[in-house]
Amino acid sequence: MLVTHKTEKYINYNNYNKYNRYNMENTTIAIKKEIKEQMKEFGNKGETYSDIIMKLIESAKQRQLHDLLMDETNTISIEEALSNAKKRWQK
Repeated sequence: MLVTHKTEKYINYNNYNKYNRYNMENTTIAIKKEIKEQMKEFGNKGETYSDIIMKLIESAKQRQLHDLLMDETNTISIEEALSNAKKRWQK
């Protein structure tokens, strides 16, 4: 006698309720399925899409700050700055 078991898919909605506990408003955004799949690469088990997007935003902010601080536009070398300072503040 062959017995087959029907497997039911269980969706855990607990993560969705996490935001409701903090009285955060939710919204729906439309993105391409391709992008949704790519976003999963940045997430970990148990993270919501909001968690993933927040991580991406924080990463983008850090990158912008890095780019700003490391931008060499309109800069001079340390040697040139020291030379200029010595000229301005001679004893």
